[in-house]
Amino acid sequence: QVQLVESGGGLVQAGGSLRLSCVASGRAFSRYAVGWFRQAPGKEREFAAAITGSGSGTTYVDSVRGRFTISRDNAKNTVYLQMNSLKPEDTAIYSCAADQSFASILKGQMEYDYWGQGTQVTVSS
Repeated sequence: QVQLVESGGGLVQAGGSLRLSCVASGRAFSRYAVGWFRQAPGKEREFAAAITGSGSGTTYVDSVRGRFTISRDNAKNTVYLQMNSLKPEDTAIYSCAADQSFASILKGQMEYDYWGQGTQVTVSS
């Protein structure tokens, strides 16, 4: 079992950057695929980015591709989401999720077993 804690959210102006962190407890974090999801006010939670256990594979939703970068440091049990050129429509609660399908890139919420509490990102215009 793994526990996830997100940090790094905050208020930023449009065009700015933030880096989110997702720190996992437990061992063998490299065995877990990790995804970032976001939920904007009044909307359903949506997939943003995902990474395999080794970090060799990544994928993004079209709306963030080219602006966001997901990466991981397994020695630190941490997955990052670097967010550049932020837009007001990126405002949401961002949550990370993990699953033991370490070789997979998972886009579906139902595919993840473990979730963090989330961190708020607010982008002002």
